[in-house]
Amino acid sequence: MSAPPVPAAPRAPEPGTPALPLRVLLGAPGLGLEQIAGPRDDRLIGTIGTTELPDPAPYLSGGELLLTAGVRFPPTAEAVDAYVRSVAAAGIAALGFGIAPVHDEVPAVLVETCERHALPLVRVPPATPFVAVNRAAYAFMAEARNRDLRLVSEAQSALASAAARPDALQAVLHQLAVRTGSWTVLLDAAGQELFAAGERPAAPAPRQVRELAARTTARLAGRPGRTAPPTAAAEHLEGRHLTVHTLPGGLALGIAADTPPSSVHRSVTGVAAVLLALLTSPRPALGADTRGSGALVRLLLGAAPAEVAALLQPDGAADGRWIVVAGRRTRPGRGDDPVQVAALGTALGTPYLDVTGNELRALVPGPAAPDPAAAVRLGWTLGFSTPTGPDGLGNAAVHADRALRRALAGGRGAAQQRDEALSMHALVAEDEARAHARALLAPLAEAGAPGPDVLRETLTAWLAHHGSWDRTAAALELHRNTVRQRIARTADLLAADLNDPDVRMELWFALRRLPPTDHRA
Repeated sequence: MSAPPVPAAPRAPEPGTPALPLRVLLGAPGLGLEQIAGPRDDRLIGTIGTTELPDPAPYLSGGELLLTAGVRFPPTAEAVDAYVRSVAAAGIAALGFGIAPVHDEVPAVLVETCERHALPLVRVPPATPFVAVNRAAYAFMAEARNRDLRLVSEAQSALASAAARPDALQAVLHQLAVRTGSWTVLLDAAGQELFAAGERPAAPAPRQVRELAARTTARLAGRPGRTAPPTAAAEHLEGRHLTVHTLPGGLALGIAADTPPSSVHRSVTGVAAVLLALLTSPRPALGADTRGSGALVRLLLGAAPAEVAALLQPDGAADGRWIVVAGRRTRPGRGDDPVQVAALGTALGTPYLDVTGNELRALVPGPAAPDPAAAVRLGWTLGFSTPTGPDGLGNAAVHADRALRRALAGGRGAAQQRDEALSMHALVAEDEARAHARALLAPLAEAGAPGPDVLRETLTAWLAHHGSWDRTAAALELHRNTVRQRIARTADLLAADLNDPDVRMELWFALRRLPPTDHRA
C-alpha cells in the first residue's frame, strides 16, 4: 500500500503585490462561488488564471486561482491525480471548476483528488462567467491596495508629526507601535532600553529582541574605516515575530509582534527607521533651528535673555516660563556622546541642552517639569528648579544644583526645588543679602588649592547634609577624609566655629544668596 501524497505548500504572492484571501471571493455577492474540497485555510490569491491545457504547470508562477471548465478533463482517475498533483506542486492557491457547458457538475473524482492533495477546489456556478470572477478579484485587490496606501499615508503623516515633537524619539516609537500593533523599543549599543512603546510582551520576548539586535550589530562591526550600513534582521520564535533595524551610532530599533508583518507594516517601519536614524544622528537632517539661531545671534549682539527667550518657546506657548535642570550621569560611559544627547533631549522634551562630559544643564520650556523616568533610565540623576521667567534663570540654576545634590545624597533619580515662598530669604532684599554674603565669605578668596569655589561647594554640601561626612562625601564623590580636610581649611579661613549652629545658619543663608558663579567672594 503506497503512502498518501504529501500536500504541496501553496506559493504566496510576491511581497508588495496585490493579494486577497480566498474567503473574500467566496463571500462576494453575485458570484455564488463555493468551496467543495480541500483545506479551509484562507489562502492568499495573487492573480486569476484561466486554462484548458492538459498540463498548465509550466505556465504558472504560484498563488493563482486557476479556473477551468474541464474542456480537456483527464479521462482516468490516474490522469486526474497527475493533473491535480502537478498544479498543486506549481503552488496555485486554489482550483476553480466551472459548471456548463461541458460538465453538469464537478466530477466526483476531482473532488476526491483535491481533498487528498489538500488543494482547495471551488465550484463556479453556470451563471457566473470566469471574467466576472476575474473582474471581482481585481476590484477587491484595487480596493485593498487603496486601503493600504491610505494606511501608509496616514502613518507617514503621524510619524512626521511625531518627529517634530520635543519628545521625538518616544513619540515616533509610540506611533510605530500604534500603527503596527506591536511592541517597539530603541536599544543602545550595550543593549539597554532607551525608550519603548506599546504593550510590553511577556518574557522571553524582550530578551530575544536584545539578542537579535546584538547579533545583527555584531555582524556590522570590525570594519575599520568603513561606516556600517543600516540593515535589518527578523526571526520567528515561539509564536512571536521579531524584527530589528540597525541605526547609526550603534542603536537598534526592535519590534515584537504576534502576527507576521504585512506590507503596510513593513512600509511604516521603514519610514520610522529613517526618522529615528535622522533624529539620533550627530547632525540631524531635519532642517536648521532658525528660531534658536536667531536667539543666539541676538544674545551675541547684546540682547538681554528676557528679549530672546520668547523665540525659544514652542509655538503657541503663552506661559513664558522655564525650568532649569541640573544633572549628573551616574552610569558608566560619556554622557556627551551625540546619540546619548539626542536621547536625553527627547527624554526631557527640550533641545536646549549643555552636556559636558557627565554634567548637564538644560532649559525646559513650560510650566511643569518633565517626567524624569526616561532620563533616569538613561543613567542620569536630575535636579529641577521651579518654573521661572527669563530674569530669574540665574537663581533657578542655583536651586536646580541644590536639588541635584539632594537627589545624589538620597540615592534618588530626581529631586525638585523646594517651595521657599515663606522663608527668611523673603525678608531681606536680594542686593543686601548678596552684599552680606560676599563679605562673610570673602576670606575664602585667600585659599590656595583646591581654590575658593571648591571650598564653597564642599561647605554647601556639608551644611546641606547636616555635617554628615559620609553623606557629603557621597554627594561630592569624594573620600570622607578629603571632606574633613576641606571643612577644616574653610573653618580656619573664616575663623568660624562650625560646631556652632548659629554660625552654620549664617553661612547657610550666605551660601544660598551667593550664586556659584559669583567669584567676588
